[in-house]
Amino acid sequence: MVTGARTCPTGRGLARDQHWAASDANDFETEHRIYHEDAVLEYPQSGERTRGRRNIQNQRASQPSKKRFAVRRIIGGGDLWVTEFILTYDGKPSYTVSIMEFRDDKVARETQYFADPFVAPAWRAQWVERMDT
Repeated sequence: MVTGARTCPTGRGLARDQHWAASDANDFETEHRIYHEDAVLEYPQSGERTRGRRNIQNQRASQPSKKRFAVRRIIGGGDLWVTEFILTYDGKPSYTVSIMEFRDDKVARETQYFADPFVAPAWRAQWVERMDT
């Protein structure tokens, strides 16, 4: 379920909201309308780069796991927008950051970073507070 996203009734805000809602619903056609035909998607942690909207869509549609998206926040302005979300594959969460670079009203480049949750060490408990995730 897409939660926590701020909506904007037109333009890039609407496109982002539709993108994340469609991502969560496994609506691959709607999910990928946000990308230029020559868009580039990069996953630096795995060293992968996907070129072209159709290749991005096909690569994601081929993912065998059941996935869910929970948007935590979207920040940015102009041509650069960052989305923090929890991407859950088959019940296993991955804290994810998506950096979208727009050209006109579509994404020209997206970079995504993924991180697994981890147990907080006891030694820093005196300085921190627990967050709801």
